[in-house]
Amino acid sequence: MLILSPSILAADFTKLGEQINETVQAGAEYIHFDVMDGMFVPQISFGMPVLETIRGCTDKVFDVHLMIEDPGRYVEAFAGAGADLITVHAEACTHLDRVIQQIRAVGKKAGVALNPATPLSVLDYVLDELDMVLIMTVNPGFGGQKLIPYCLQKVRDLRAVCEKRGLAMDIQVDGGIKASNAREVIEAGANVLVGGSAVFSGDVTANTKAFMDVFAGLEAL
Repeated sequence: MLILSPSILAADFTKLGEQINETVQAGAEYIHFDVMDGMFVPQISFGMPVLETIRGCTDKVFDVHLMIEDPGRYVEAFAGAGADLITVHAEACTHLDRVIQQIRAVGKKAGVALNPATPLSVLDYVLDELDMVLIMTVNPGFGGQKLIPYCLQKVRDLRAVCEKRGLAMDIQVDGGIKASNAREVIEAGANVLVGGSAVFSGDVTANTKAFMDVFAGLEAL
């Protein structure tokens, strides 16, 4: 299944609930939360209160991407705030397997994110424990960056590994994703696409539908 996960980091927070509903009505299945601590990445974004506030706006999957140091400290708190899927960075976890098990223990789906230069091999021993891998297609921390082309080969390589191991793994991509390059990203092996400014800049409904049209065209093949 092809899924759009609009990143609210790019939304207008004065009308956040309204814009989330626009994306959902136009076909988005996930809502993406980029949580940044100013340490793992340069920016600071938002935390649990934002999830708690808008959890009542929609029943769609809350896709929480923790771009924070030592994320295991906050797994339980984000689960309690409404997260359905919690993704942590391999680079931020001293004990990655332990954090994955923490996510599992609170009944949530577990994802691991990899920065562009991080090799897939760091997942060799935990891949079977995951629901999703997030391949960062930009260096995290800032919106509006261009997709790094070599990251698509990384997506292809990960999809090949999953197929070889018989894993029905979701592969998410985040960074520079637009309706205009969505087909290329999906054909590389991704099935969950994060869109930030490509969704929330301008006409939110029309932007979301542009992704949905790409998805529909590929699913019809």
